[in-house]
Amino acid sequence: MAELCDPACLALTELVANVVRHTPDRRAAVLMTRRTDGRGVRIEVTDTCPRPPLSTAVDELAEDDRGVLIVHAVTDPWGWTPLPDRPGKTVWFECDAGKEFDE
Repeated sequence: MAELCDPACLALTELVANVVRHTPDRRAAVLMTRRTDGRGVRIEVTDTCPRPPLSTAVDELAEDDRGVLIVHAVTDPWGWTPLPDRPGKTVWFECDAGKEFDE
């Protein structure tokens, strides 16, 4: 599982940075679990902003708004779901111990 530390930490940092930057109250809940098959981890970041994460299509010369692009590059799979009972969303990703990540 040590090989998952770098991609999981990078993706988590990007998602939390998105909360700080785009969520008015800057509050989030983080849930980290080991996958049921034991081969990886699943991390979820829930916030109060109902807007979906930005598209992975960004200007290659832009200095910001690359968080989702980074999450996409170092995790497999990732996604988001709106909260059913209140404004907000959960952005989640998984890191698989058997996958080679893009560098």
